[in-house]
Amino acid sequence: QVMELEASTLAEIPARVNKIIVEGIKKTKDDFIQKKLESIFTASTVEEMLLLCQSAKMDLSRMNIFKSVQIKIDTTKNVDEDDRYDVTFHMKEKRWFGGGMHATFGGENNATMVSRLQFPNTFGRAENVALEYNKSLKGDHGGALRFSKPLNGNPDVRFSTSVYKLNLEYPWSGFKETSRGVNFDFTFPSNFGDHCLRWEGVWRDLRTMDRSTSFTVREQAGHSLKSSIKHQFTRDERDSPILPSRGSLIKMEQEFAGLGGNVEFFRHDMELQFNKKLILDSVIQLSLAGGIMKNPNPNTEIRINDRFFLGGPLTLRGFNTKGVGPHSEGNALGGDVYWASGLHLYTPLPFRPGKGGFGDFFRSHFFVNAGNVYNIQTDKPIIENLRGLSEEFRLAYGAGIVLMMGNIARLELNYVVPVRAQTGDSINSGLQFGIGVTFL
Repeated sequence: QVMELEASTLAEIPARVNKIIVEGIKKTKDDFIQKKLESIFTASTVEEMLLLCQSAKMDLSRMNIFKSVQIKIDTTKNVDEDDRYDVTFHMKEKRWFGGGMHATFGGENNATMVSRLQFPNTFGRAENVALEYNKSLKGDHGGALRFSKPLNGNPDVRFSTSVYKLNLEYPWSGFKETSRGVNFDFTFPSNFGDHCLRWEGVWRDLRTMDRSTSFTVREQAGHSLKSSIKHQFTRDERDSPILPSRGSLIKMEQEFAGLGGNVEFFRHDMELQFNKKLILDSVIQLSLAGGIMKNPNPNTEIRINDRFFLGGPLTLRGFNTKGVGPHSEGNALGGDVYWASGLHLYTPLPFRPGKGGFGDFFRSHFFVNAGNVYNIQTDKPIIENLRGLSEEFRLAYGAGIVLMMGNIARLELNYVVPVRAQTGDSINSGLQFGIGVTFL
């Protein structure tokens, strides 16, 4: 005889949890585990007990300190009531240390190898301490010591801090920079999206790369100390961060520098993306981005290592990396306001070679993008500044092939035709290659 139990039946069967047994715990603190499991005692039916056990398992797994979490439910022995149950959680903790190497892909067609040594569950309450060293193909390198901890046992609400040193090169502007800093982050979700509040203090040493660096850039060489507070908001409803077929992205960031040191500015920038699936497995995508920054002290200008830059296969195709906007002797100077937009059509490859296999990682790509980076002239009316920002835009269109590398990055090979450019821009017409995660 086979007995079938429906969900409605489980909701009617009474159940009381007599005790919870935890096995396999060596490092994790008892109070931390107890807080995650105590709600199971409130179950009054079998359905509630199963749901609460599954919720506790998922919560513990998200802490990223256990290799596995298994549950066993059995009736309590040697009691008269038949609605009493014992719940056993068997957990296997991760090793007290771990490490590895992985590659990341950022802006400027640059790949970075990251070496990481971490100590999960450092003090027994899901803390994590990590040492990192990274080196990019273009010579950037640096290291960091990081600490993070979930607050009140909630994996979505987290405090973190890091101490770091970075050595970065900016060949398009003719300078290199050594940064030594510390930051404190507080991340938390809301009904609208994810938030991150950050305070950062950084000591920066800017040096020229070689004798060809322009005098305008040389004037800004030397030390600067920045103390800033930053708010980041992200609402990502896309089905993929690399090559989405549906959903939208809203990303905003505000930063105020001037809480100490000799760097002052207020900065706001935003990125929007909308994706819509069409017939024949095609996707249309609209990307918009823009930002503005202002120095509250009119007697000092915004430093080159804080300004906005535009151009390259990841932002404005048809131009070299950071090749749009003011230049001095070939060095990009950036600006204090910018906007960029892109309209894209992604389709399967003609004749669908490799359909259902490797061929699905490739897409045909047709696009048109436009944008501008500009310096606001404080001695001119607002209307005149807006006219310069809107009328002196750059425009390019083209077509190519996109290769999606899983959820790591994507490759683009496009043939680009710049239509509009301004004097001093660094143009890249013809074939252009790009690799990264975020593309406009």
